[in-house]
Amino acid sequence: MLPGLPGRIPPDQEIGSVTADGAFDTRKCHETIAARGAAASIPPSKNAGPWKPDTPGVIARNEALRASKRVGRTIWRRWSGYHRRSRVETKMHCVKLPGQRLMARDFDCQVAEVQVRVAVLNGFTALDTPITEVVG
Repeated sequence: MLPGLPGRIPPDQEIGSVTADGAFDTRKCHETIAARGAAASIPPSKNAGPWKPDTPGVIARNEALRASKRVGRTIWRRWSGYHRRSRVETKMHCVKLPGQRLMARDFDCQVAEVQVRVAVLNGFTALDTPITEVVG
């Protein structure tokens, strides 16, 4: 699925990074991400070995593998920004809480329904966000 996604984003729009789980640790995924000039944040599997460095995507993947083995997987996840993936998944879960399916049948109405869900979620998030001030 991933190799087809960057084609849906206009070529003039920059992609900074792509974060995915270990199932996307494939040559095709890394090559697709590198072709768009993005950084891949995909954890190599625990028993992963280096690949033959013949493309920019594979070279970047081998560097991530070396770094994760050198500093450990936990530190690599923080360093690479991979930990943000869990935050995104948590927010998507919150968006789906009102129901897994959309009620509207028309595409424009579905877009509006998702926008309403996100607006409600943002409203609830704003209610719970603390405001910190320096005292003294």
